[in-house]
Amino acid sequence: MLIANCSLVTASLNAQQTKTFTHADTLRGSITPERAWWDVLRYDITVKPDYENKTIEGTVKIIYKINGKSLNKLDMDKPMALMQIDLQSPLVIDKVQSTENNNFSIIHKQGENVWYINKGLTNYIQKKQLIDSIIITYHGKPREAVRPPWDGGWIWKKDKQGRPWMSVACQGLGASVWYPCKDHQSDEPDNGASLTIIAPDTLAAVGNGRLSSTIKNNDGTATWKWEVKNPINNYNIIPYIGKYVNWTDTLHGEKGVLDMSFWVLDYNLDSAKVQFQQAKSVIHALEYWWGPYPFYEDSYKLVESPHLGMEHQSAVGYGNRFRNGYLGSDLSGSGWGLKWDFIIEHESSHEWFGNNITSKDLADMWIHESFANYSETLYTEYLFGREAGNDYNYGTRKKIRNDEPIIAHYNVNEEGSGDMYYKGGNMLQTIRYSINNDAKWRSILRGLGKTFYHQTVTAQQIENYISKNAGIDFSKVFDQYLSNIQIPQLSYYYSPDKKKVYYRWDSCINGFNLQLVLLHDGKAIRIKPTQQWKSLNDTAFFNTAWIDKHYYIKLKEVKAE
Repeated sequence: MLIANCSLVTASLNAQQTKTFTHADTLRGSITPERAWWDVLRYDITVKPDYENKTIEGTVKIIYKINGKSLNKLDMDKPMALMQIDLQSPLVIDKVQSTENNNFSIIHKQGENVWYINKGLTNYIQKKQLIDSIIITYHGKPREAVRPPWDGGWIWKKDKQGRPWMSVACQGLGASVWYPCKDHQSDEPDNGASLTIIAPDTLAAVGNGRLSSTIKNNDGTATWKWEVKNPINNYNIIPYIGKYVNWTDTLHGEKGVLDMSFWVLDYNLDSAKVQFQQAKSVIHALEYWWGPYPFYEDSYKLVESPHLGMEHQSAVGYGNRFRNGYLGSDLSGSGWGLKWDFIIEHESSHEWFGNNITSKDLADMWIHESFANYSETLYTEYLFGREAGNDYNYGTRKKIRNDEPIIAHYNVNEEGSGDMYYKGGNMLQTIRYSINNDAKWRSILRGLGKTFYHQTVTAQQIENYISKNAGIDFSKVFDQYLSNIQIPQLSYYYSPDKKKVYYRWDSCINGFNLQLVLLHDGKAIRIKPTQQWKSLNDTAFFNTAWIDKHYYIKLKEVKAE
């Protein structure tokens, strides 16, 4: 019976994963040969939007490093290597030049959003040149966002007073929806990026990092230049253009003084100055749990956005209408979610998981969202205590769908189930209680940020780190929750005299081995259920209500065998 149950789980999973992908999906989601031989060092982006016509024009300078190992694998008899540049239709590349103004020929793959640049290898081989750059000029009418941030693109809106309000939301969709780049999460610009925005001089233009310069032009426009020093995800480089006002503050954090800046539409200034006070407690709480804010050099910024919110690095997008909760509602139903602003907390938490630590492949997006969801539990606990955090975490379970696996297909730019939020957060809380050592758990969380500081990672790296530092192998636990849709069931029954309880795992993958720590009267015991019956002599520890609240599993009393 046990083997059959686990076989059914596998069959169900395989049925869920039958999908068809196109060649364009592969080009977008994998490291093709035309991507493999070069690594991005820096982006310098200039963009000028035309609000009335919903068009943009701009230039992007890409500084890159030749990947020596990949270069050696290329056919040296060929006079050039193709360089894949991603830019989504209907945007058009006009020309590609070197810094010496040499033009390169361009091959456009219509319908696949890919452009190929002919790059000669001769100079690289003869001069042993390992760093180079190109300048791309482009223009067009970018995809307009339908329902940002979920269905994204360029956002053309008006504020309540009828003035232009523009921005971009492109996570998953990709930064190539508005500028040419190497649109793959695994390759971030090591030396940061700059964003220069040319906009009407009646508006303010806000970007990532710190403001380098503002120049008022003679044609009714102004040029704003922003710069980040640290690596940054492509989809995080975002312009905000509107009738903004701002104020600044500082926070004394773990690495010293953190500069904080806040940008909102002028008529929301009073409301924002009250609501945005929460940002400090969020940063303090997350530094406590996860270690220092990862981008002190680039500062922390909270920017009112024409959509609900996004984790744009050092320029977090905010659109929660200056209310606590999620647009005024408590996603957990516990009451605790109305005591703080969901968007400030959740999107700021991505500065650690999503921005500091980034998944190499979109399929592993749980690394971003499961930890961000779990940060809501940790923040609630930080403010109101352990039981408040438990209540919040438990309350979010009603939103888990178990519709498809959390980890999607690799190399095709596919996101997994939205369960990466609530189920992922409950998985992490389950692992925490299985470890049963809060000092160790906090050390693991902080250690992740330090060990993988400013890195792109795989799921395997994160899972292995947690298992190694916990001293418990959680590999089958991760597999169960991330790659399957069944909730593991702890089946149990009592002896006739009720003095002994028998238990085992059902509805699980083969080898599922989650250990449970049970508490009673100030004492703790650890049980290690398997898919064979085991017994516990002291049933006082087997408090099903407590187990259910602290571990995301099903409990089912069955007939004695």
